[in-house]
Parts: sequence; C-alpha cells; structure tokens
Amino acid sequence: MAGGGFKGGLSYVGTDDLGMNAIHHAMRVHDIHAKILHLLGLDHLQLTYHHNSRDVRLTGVFGKVIHNNVA
Repeated sequence: MAGGGFKGGLSYVGTDDLGMNAIHHAMRVHDIHAKILHLLGLDHLQLTYHHNSRDVRLTGVFGKVIHNNVA
C-alpha cells in the first residue's frame, strides 16, 4: 500500500466478539480493490476487458469506491 495514500494502522471495520462477522462498515473485497485503484489514480469502471464474449471488470460488478476515512 506504500504510495497509495492509506493511513497506517487504520481500523475501519468493527467485528463481533468472536471476530467472525462485520458489525458496521462492512466492505467487500471488490470495494477494497476499487479503493486501491482509486488511490492510485485509476478509475475501476474504465478497466474493463473482453473475455469469453463478455465484458469483465477488475472489481467485478459489485465494486464501488468507499470514501469514508479509509485513506
């Protein structure tokens, strides 16, 4: 994450007592990938490629950039 602008030691998602499930601010892996690409100056919606006769994005169809205090 060096050079991407992430704050060191940041804890964004809260979990239950066992650490099994996210309680608040749950994020998907696709959202994290979209945020990393955003911090590097890339638009994840523009990174679409054609594979097996369909268009595929690096962040899937679920990825969205999270703008809340992550970086």
